[in-house]
This record gives sequence, C-alpha cells and structure tokens, in this order.
Amino acid sequence: MKKIVVATLLISASFAGIARAESSASCDVAKDKWMTEDAMKAKATELGFDVRQIKVENGCYEVYGIKDGNKVEVLFNPETGIQVGED
Repeated sequence: MKKIVVATLLISASFAGIARAESSASCDVAKDKWMTEDAMKAKATELGFDVRQIKVENGCYEVYGIKDGNKVEVLFNPETGIQVGED
C-alpha cells in the first residue's frame, strides 16, 4: 500500500513541475526584434493552428485558437515563432 501512495505522490509532483514550467515561459526579447502579429499568425497557421486572437503575455505572443478540434492557448517566442509553452 505504501508503494502505491509513494508512486502516486511522485507522479503528482512531476506533473506539477511540468504545469509550472509551461505557465512560466519567458520570452526575453527586445521589442524591436519581434515579428509582427501578422507574421506570428502566419507562423501559427503554418503549424496547424486556427488562430482566433493574439495577445502578449510575459513577453511572449499568446495565441488563442483551435488545433485538432480543441481550443488552445499557446505561447510563442516573439522573435523566432517557436512554441515555448501552453496555458
């Protein structure tokens, strides 16, 4: 019984770390190096997102949209357009 409890606690702790990492994505990029919102929308569309809205959060572009039939909130590096996290 103790093994099950310990295993459950370890699994829970690992998921908490993943969630924290995803929500604390940092995009420390000078504003003059950012791609435009239109370029970010094009990049996200190219990656398979149906973009509904783009905002800025913690220095990242936050894309609200739909991917594979699911609503998503995804964070992208504003200079490279690389996905850096999810909300």
